[in-house]
Amino acid sequence: MIRFSSHGAAKQVTGSCHLIETARARVLVDCGLFQGGRELEEDNSGAFAFDAAYIDAVLLTHAHLDHCGRLPLLHQRGFRGAIYGTDATRELARLVLLDAAGLQEEQARRAARRASRASATVSLPLYGINDALRCIDAFAAPLRYGERREVAGGIHATFVNAGHILGSASVLLEIEDGDERLRVLFSGDIGNPGRPLLDDPAPPPAAPDIVVMETTYGDRDHRPWQASVDELVQAVAVTLQRGGNVIIPTFALERAQEILYALYSGIRAGALPQPLPVFLDSPMAISATEIFLAHRDALRASFVEELTQHDPMQLPGLRMTRETADSMAINRIRGGAVIMAGSGMASGGRVRHHLRHNLGQADNSIVFVGYAANGTPAREIIDGARSVRLFGDDIAVRARIHTINGFSAHAGQSELLAWLRRCGQPQRVLLVHGDYARGMQAFGALLDRAGYAWQMPGAGEPILLGGHAQQT
Repeated sequence: MIRFSSHGAAKQVTGSCHLIETARARVLVDCGLFQGGRELEEDNSGAFAFDAAYIDAVLLTHAHLDHCGRLPLLHQRGFRGAIYGTDATRELARLVLLDAAGLQEEQARRAARRASRASATVSLPLYGINDALRCIDAFAAPLRYGERREVAGGIHATFVNAGHILGSASVLLEIEDGDERLRVLFSGDIGNPGRPLLDDPAPPPAAPDIVVMETTYGDRDHRPWQASVDELVQAVAVTLQRGGNVIIPTFALERAQEILYALYSGIRAGALPQPLPVFLDSPMAISATEIFLAHRDALRASFVEELTQHDPMQLPGLRMTRETADSMAINRIRGGAVIMAGSGMASGGRVRHHLRHNLGQADNSIVFVGYAANGTPAREIIDGARSVRLFGDDIAVRARIHTINGFSAHAGQSELLAWLRRCGQPQRVLLVHGDYARGMQAFGALLDRAGYAWQMPGAGEPILLGGHAQQT
């Protein structure tokens, strides 16, 4: 009996965590944090619906926090198996998990200080740096794209390039359970094809019987890359002309590197001044950029060729600020700067300080270049909030707000369907990692018209796979 259940990103976007069970093995694909409102924080700290000690292996599709962020918690609660991913994913996951653990420890210290003044109960961090380090030690030797490896009894995995972020993968599982043979493909997050830095998503090495597929943008397509670059450059140029600052809440992995490249393109085209005062105010984004450039084998060949002539990541006027004092000094700049800082959803990190100092000024611009989950400050601002609460204060929103969706690292609706068609004709498609009322429902309707059998698993809902799938 081969059974599937989803314990994150089931009828929602974040927290990807999917379990395959057979008589011989139990394998997780991803174990990510829920991101968004306070009720999701409670989901993060709650008990897993399975025994962590009985998980044989975790297959990590990529290093975004909503796919890897609960791994230290899994290890803390008894997991002692191996974690599999590509070499770049392993390096980026180390960076992301240590950053997340450090942030949680710092938040817990602040909460403890407040609690001591109010004689309240002290809350503990979800996990700490030592938990993250122990989890990182569980990573097995990395898998190369196209390499087939047994990861648990009767389960072989093959990673293929998902084109989402550096090192990202779709994972094909070939499962043997008694007389049953089944191929299950986990899409991971599917990349937006045609971008200049990474290769397009690759098809699976064999036609799957079951596809577990993300639907983040199942309801719409993105603007083309060049149109998005032009819009960003125009927003920056106009803001600088009126004497304002541009704040770009930036995801550290991939988005920061793409925005640097887009700004470089604007400078090269003469649409932006040279030198352009750009601050990359994110220690994690700075380290991620170093990892990015160290893995040239995972980059698009044309971009690697460009790197041999000049480094687009080193803009004239770029300053990378790791130290807190340097970050605080940026807030004294009243105009003429582009400030890139994490997090992309403005739910934490240094960008919240920059928003606090810049949101209230009409000459400034805030440019959102990625997905914003419900319950995050980014979503509130995008949806037209007149004020947002930051550090206990209500900050008026007077700056001009731009939302540019063509930089998304996710495939849009048309690209999702094109990717699925390259998988042959699976018996079933299980839709995960999407907004239930929008992305999932819209993509499901599209699959109806295209003739695919599909369903949307609920959280923890057990689904038998073998009896419905083609036997090979």
